Amino acid sequence: MNALVIIPTYNERENIPLLVERLLQHDGVRVLVVDDQSPDGTGEVADRLAQHHPGRVDVLHRTANRGLGRSYIDGIKRAITQGPDFICQMDADFSHDPARLPALLTAARDADVVIGSRYVPGGSVVNWQKRRRFLSRFANMYVRAITHIAANDCTSGYRCWRRAALESLPLDAFVSDGYSFLVEMLFVASRQGRRIVEIPITYVERREGQSKMSRAVILESAITPWRLVAAPKRARPTAR
Repeated sequence: MNALVIIPTYNERENIPLLVERLLQHDGVRVLVVDDQSPDGTGEVADRLAQHHPGRVDVLHRTANRGLGRSYIDGIKRAITQGPDFICQMDADFSHDPARLPALLTAARDADVVIGSRYVPGGSVVNWQKRRRFLSRFANMYVRAITHIAANDCTSGYRCWRRAALESLPLDAFVSDGYSFLVEMLFVASRQGRRIVEIPITYVERREGQSKMSRAVILESAITPWRLVAAPKRARPTAR
């Protein structure tokens, strides 16, 4: 198995050392930390991890505009050049359990993209208030109703892709930035006919730091599905 996990970071110095250590417990897994000029020194912590784990930990220091979508685009481009069979996405705050990574990778052998899903049998959410649970459920129903993506958890950030599927995405044409970037990736993959599979995960509300959710993120998420379906259809390469 040859897999690379992309972890975008902004002020995650307390989480990133333990998260990387747990990911590296899995054979054949490498880590790419994409740091967005974190003022708390996350980038420097990641550099020390890279020195301690040569060949298994890489760090990309971004100097362009901050944002989840921009971080992932730069990270994916770097990851593709390193030739892994699978490229995974996950958050840095331990909301995504690194122990579930092997299950995602196993499922990816028969899929183009695997979603770690909160909303399939066996999936769950821990430490969310009722309002947050409702908002997330509603957001996914909203996205599915407009885009017709065949997935229960379109907004999950825990994913594993075959490298060929990621290579086919027109990343430079993407305009979404916040969490709606995740929806745009999935929408384009769906339009291309990629096979999308979901496996259950338990999502745990972040253990350190502050949530990145804001009114601007929510507004962008509301607009993005309509923008996607209104845009001209992108090319549809045959799924491998």
